[in-house]
Amino acid sequence: MPPGRAPLAVLAVIAALIIGGCGSDGSGSGYGSRGESTQAVSTGSSGTSVAVVSVASVPKLGRVLVDSKGFTLYDFHKDKGGKSTCYGACAGVWPPLTTDGAPRPADGAMASKLDTTKRKDGTMQVTYAGHPLYTYEADTKPGDAKGNDFSSYGAEWYALQASGEEAEN
Repeated sequence: MPPGRAPLAVLAVIAALIIGGCGSDGSGSGYGSRGESTQAVSTGSSGTSVAVVSVASVPKLGRVLVDSKGFTLYDFHKDKGGKSTCYGACAGVWPPLTTDGAPRPADGAMASKLDTTKRKDGTMQVTYAGHPLYTYEADTKPGDAKGNDFSSYGAEWYALQASGEEAEN
């Protein structure tokens, strides 16, 4: 290669790496479509998927908990003692946030408030401040919060703030 071309070749390689690294890599760093019901994000070396819970600004609610894809996370007033009561058709409309490992906090979520609870089918559902977490199928894009202060399947649903308190409209 001619002497003046080496820096250009290095820049071309760097540019290709940067461009190739853009977009979604499945790590949950960007917003995308919903995908699988577990909504887990990080795949470990053993092939397990670990849910990531973070905090994002949602119109009319302020900063609330979201999953790895930016979808609002809700609690269900029918759940008691950290156990889910949402199964069957309910879980179809309000998919539980599940994980294969310990959930990870990001961007304002508190590790001390994250935990899991075992569902009837043996999967582990993510909890925050003792509340099992769910998304809502009617939320079609990150930032939607159509399920907040909504009555469905026998009780109210609310988005949660990083404090673990329910968000008000």
